[in-house]
Amino acid sequence: MNTGFPQLIIRWLVLAVGVTVATHLIPGIACETRTALFVVVLLLSFLNAILRPILVFFTLPFIVATLGFGMVVINALLFLLVGRLVEGFYVSGFWAAVGGSLIVSATNYLLGSLLRGSAARQPRSRLGPPNPPSGGSGGSGAADGRRPSRKLDSDVIDI
Repeated sequence: MNTGFPQLIIRWLVLAVGVTVATHLIPGIACETRTALFVVVLLLSFLNAILRPILVFFTLPFIVATLGFGMVVINALLFLLVGRLVEGFYVSGFWAAVGGSLIVSATNYLLGSLLRGSAARQPRSRLGPPNPPSGGSGGSGAADGRRPSRKLDSDVIDI
């Protein structure tokens, strides 16, 4: 998937699908208009980008002690906050927010993995990635005599 604005739009659409599914599956969650849904998606995205990392930082001991359940609580609190701030989007209480945040998380995971999977299955050129430019030695190898390294065309996880 490309980075930048198209990827942001896709993430917002996936989040909108998750919120819509949550409104249909959880009895305590309702969204009256598409405008409210649009505002909910924007506000959830903003809170997840700005407020969530701060909350995770300050509640890290609680998250570790509860073996990750604290993340569910943080997500539910953000969902509940959005329900209180956006006119036309209602979350009846904490447990409805927990259910809604779990549905949204599951939808984001499933659709995200499907979208990543479809991007990985796209046909690629039979030619590999180009060799990096040589170190100016004029030869085909690296300056120290080793073969030039080639970048792999796969995702790398840095730890």
